[in-house]
Amino acid sequence: MLVKDILNQTKISMSFEFFPPKLEKDWDVLFQTIADLMPLTPCYVSVTYGAGGSTRDRTHNLVVRIHKETDLTVVSHLTCVGSTKKEIRSILEKYDENGVNNILALRGDLPNGVKEWIHQEDGFNYATDLVAFIKKNFPNMGIGVAGFPEGHPETPNRLMEIDYLKEKVDAGADYIVTQLFFDNRDFYDFRERCVLAGINVPIIAGIMPITTLKGMVRMAELAAGARLPARLLKSVARAEDDQYIKNVGVHWATEQVRDLIDNDVRGIHFYTLNSSKETLKIYNSLGIKDSIQLLT
Repeated sequence: MLVKDILNQTKISMSFEFFPPKLEKDWDVLFQTIADLMPLTPCYVSVTYGAGGSTRDRTHNLVVRIHKETDLTVVSHLTCVGSTKKEIRSILEKYDENGVNNILALRGDLPNGVKEWIHQEDGFNYATDLVAFIKKNFPNMGIGVAGFPEGHPETPNRLMEIDYLKEKVDAGADYIVTQLFFDNRDFYDFRERCVLAGINVPIIAGIMPITTLKGMVRMAELAAGARLPARLLKSVARAEDDQYIKNVGVHWATEQVRDLIDNDVRGIHFYTLNSSKETLKIYNSLGIKDSIQLLT
């Protein structure tokens, strides 16, 4: 099923994101996580790509396996970085053959050690180009794109940022999934600016609970950044160890989700980090048995 059709049939979609493990021993952990979250009946799940396409084969194998071995609708991330047009076409053909028809089209992160994006003659330079290619050559596929409530790190001009996003939607994107954020006011402002720009596709909010102090620091160091509100930092500072920090993170994320639901968000996408515990706690704290409660 296409994600755009799911969104048309639901009041609020709930979805989860996973990544392909690097180590063989972690695959069992991942599939246990997926099994633990299955009772929540997510509207769909997505699988990430490593920087520069570094996990390309593992991503494709995981996407196809989820599609064949579960009843889940699965979305594959696909990036411009690290792939030629020929390679992208081959990937999409394989997905099409295996019945995978949902793509999240991204420019992608640069490989480690690479500081500047170099335009490629044999590839796609922007996510807009990738969206247009998929739309033209694989019209049966659904396409999502990324949004940045706190601003894109390479586009300090916030007006241009929304213009670029609209180009992706005009090229054929069906919906937008945002990067993680910790202040819902950033999301609401982003949503309003999208409406002003004539962007009318569903906007899904990306949520990731803080689980460790190291993880919080890592979020702040990400290329896309993450603005950490002072109230959240105060709560973390009071925490005695990582278990308390995890409790703080789950509580904060729960309140974000509650507020988003109360303010008519079209969907919530949980960045699970291949762990089920935090997402399950959020559902339990909100009194949500499964995603079906939010479908109508």
